Amino acid sequence: MQVSSERKTILFALLVGVFFLFSFRLFQLQIVQQRQFDEKSSDNSIKAIEQIPLRGVFYDRDTVLIVENIPAYTVRVTPSEYNRMNNHFIEKILDLDSGYVDNLLLRNKQYSKYIPLKVKRGASFESIGWIEENHEFLPGVDYIIEMQRNYPAGIMASHAFGYSKEISPQQLKLEKEYYTPGDVIGYNGLEKYYEKILRGKKGYNFILVDSRRREVGKFKNGEQDIPSIKGKDLALTFDVDVQQIAEQEFKGKSGAAVAIEPSTGEIIAMASGPDYDLNQFSYVTSREYLRQLSSNPLKPQFNRATMAAHPPGSTFKVLCALVGLELGVITEKSLIHCGGGFTFGRFFKCHGSHGATDVYRALEKSCNVFFYQLIFRIGLNRLADYANKFGLGVKTEIDLGEEARGLIPRTNYYEKIYGKNWPQGILVSLGIGQGEVSVTPLQLAYYTALVANNGKSYKPHFVKGYFDEFKKLHPFEYEMIDTKVSQKSFEIVKKGMFLVVNGAGTATNVRIPGVHVAGKTGTAQNPHGKDHALFIGFAPYENPQIAVAVLVENVGFGSTHAAPIAKKMIEIYLRKKGLINEVTSTEIAVMEVPEVED
Repeated sequence: MQVSSERKTILFALLVGVFFLFSFRLFQLQIVQQRQFDEKSSDNSIKAIEQIPLRGVFYDRDTVLIVENIPAYTVRVTPSEYNRMNNHFIEKILDLDSGYVDNLLLRNKQYSKYIPLKVKRGASFESIGWIEENHEFLPGVDYIIEMQRNYPAGIMASHAFGYSKEISPQQLKLEKEYYTPGDVIGYNGLEKYYEKILRGKKGYNFILVDSRRREVGKFKNGEQDIPSIKGKDLALTFDVDVQQIAEQEFKGKSGAAVAIEPSTGEIIAMASGPDYDLNQFSYVTSREYLRQLSSNPLKPQFNRATMAAHPPGSTFKVLCALVGLELGVITEKSLIHCGGGFTFGRFFKCHGSHGATDVYRALEKSCNVFFYQLIFRIGLNRLADYANKFGLGVKTEIDLGEEARGLIPRTNYYEKIYGKNWPQGILVSLGIGQGEVSVTPLQLAYYTALVANNGKSYKPHFVKGYFDEFKKLHPFEYEMIDTKVSQKSFEIVKKGMFLVVNGAGTATNVRIPGVHVAGKTGTAQNPHGKDHALFIGFAPYENPQIAVAVLVENVGFGSTHAAPIAKKMIEIYLRKKGLINEVTSTEIAVMEVPEVED
């Protein structure tokens, strides 16, 4: 009986212990962890829907809207609800290739099956109507209204603006902290360079869903929703009218034109021909259009303004003259005799026999002999140093992201090719901008702007700044460049450029009644066909407001083909600014320069 009583006592104690343990665990579950379970339950019943912000737009220098957003239909499928048996119908109505939807689902299978995937941007009104009519038979198929780019000002500037498109799987892996499948991202040009400013900040709407992921209402009546923040609008430096002229002039031509405001480094216009239609990239770009671009031997997507490096031809003589004056190896009165050519190992011809020639006449007449000899007085490395100061042979660091460096050779360049005893005769051609020297149209325009503004300007750029929500401009800061060349040297060289246009030079066809233009023509030798035409210039001569460089490929002389384009760009810009004196006689006053005796 005693043992039985002890067993009962032990059993009772065990039962009491188990009861207390159970009670404690129940208390813990109901009281202590209740909040955690509530939160977990809440999380599982809330669906966060991304709100894509409006992309920032572009304005020109006069606040003319040049790149805007317009609404367009986008068709989507949600993998968790979508029936692949409908692939054929979706692909047919949306004009998609067979297998497109399956490939889309496969590419994005690592992401949540509840995230809608964008099947077609820019869907037609007719296809949206068909989806509406058959909605009950198309589970997981819907459409939304998104924004796409439009170009209302009549300019394309395709190589500058660039375009945005749906992010690729490869990009998504690198940018997954912000982007999700189907997001649009700047792909090239300014759209890419300023992506983080243009894209804005995503918002989120929180929706209650049931166990089958069906929406049942807003979470907390939308009080917790996070609104999206629109991307910043950019104030570009472009002038619509100058850009339009440049684009028109390059229809059917290959080459580029760049115009810069000398005092600020602002890009007034940049055209590269041939160009391409940005409207084709506003929607899903057709394979046929991409095939046309890729098969075109002229490469329309290649930006000749920043990437095409060619010999500068006689436009390089301006720099050589400036460096010679600055180093003191010539003065404005120094004379070099031109008898129609120069012998250094072999005979190098000039296009005339200019007699005793000073720096003014050398520029006006584009005398080769003067510069054949001048480069030996300057020296290769000293010339290269100054060329780099003027933006030649170095990247300008333009806010575009793609540009060629070009080439300004130094002694070590030739030593690598020919050895220590490289032939000095190579220098002869360099003195007139031929041979291994190569520059881009952008570099030529910036070099011209620096000459026009006496050696000082800001780094070239496309964007002044951004507008906030109150339309207040927040300007960007750019580095000031100072070549530290004397004003006297600039005065002499610019007088020579004045004579090229207003004297008996090679660009008299650039004269504009009512304003003085200064410039220099050039011809870049091309071993593969016709030579390339070049012109650089600025105006007004007395107070430069615009500097221009024009390259036209495979056409011949600069005075015939490049100079007229520059003239039109200069004239329309100065006329808009009221800087052309309409009452001035059509006779162009020629400034006095020293007389030269043969």
